[in-house]
Amino acid sequence: MIEWLKELDRELLLYLNSFHTPFLDPVMFWITKTLFWLPLYLFLLFITIKYFKKDWWIIIIGIAFAILLTDRITSGFMKPYFERLRPSREPALQGLVHLVKDSAGKIYTGGKYGFASSHAANTFATAMFFWLVFRHRYRWMWVLFVWAVVMTYTRIYLGAHYPGDILVGLLIGLLCGWIGYKVQQWIWKRKYKEVQQLQAK
Repeated sequence: MIEWLKELDRELLLYLNSFHTPFLDPVMFWITKTLFWLPLYLFLLFITIKYFKKDWWIIIIGIAFAILLTDRITSGFMKPYFERLRPSREPALQGLVHLVKDSAGKIYTGGKYGFASSHAANTFATAMFFWLVFRHRYRWMWVLFVWAVVMTYTRIYLGAHYPGDILVGLLIGLLCGWIGYKVQQWIWKRKYKEVQQLQAK
């Protein structure tokens, strides 16, 4: 069963990775960079401060907890534990996977191990968290899930992850985003319970 899933993952990777063009190579390389999305993160910070005002820090604690959790699970535990080579570093796939050169002309391969995808976990945690926080105020917040899909597809395009790496990272991200949301809810309840107690004195 495990070998069948690995083979399916490999075939799906080669299929999805085959949709490449010289025009898209540099585009995908930059889209996969966290720094490229800095304007988006600053925008999310802006609307958080605008809506929650002096209590914006509660939301930041929630998302920070979610991202820290995804990082510890994927990079801290899973990658060194499972030691699954990325497609870009798998000897059996050399010459079969389309790889992209970075701005210095060097082939981009990513780190050594790829299971599970930290990119997928972090982006879907962010999407889930902010969707839960703002879904009633900003109906368009679902667009963050589209962003997460695009961001994680770049990992397959670049040969940095198998689809299975992405899927597991996605599930971890959604769960951690929900946990982060619950953490900030808990802080809100604690804060306003204390306020009510002070007012009652």
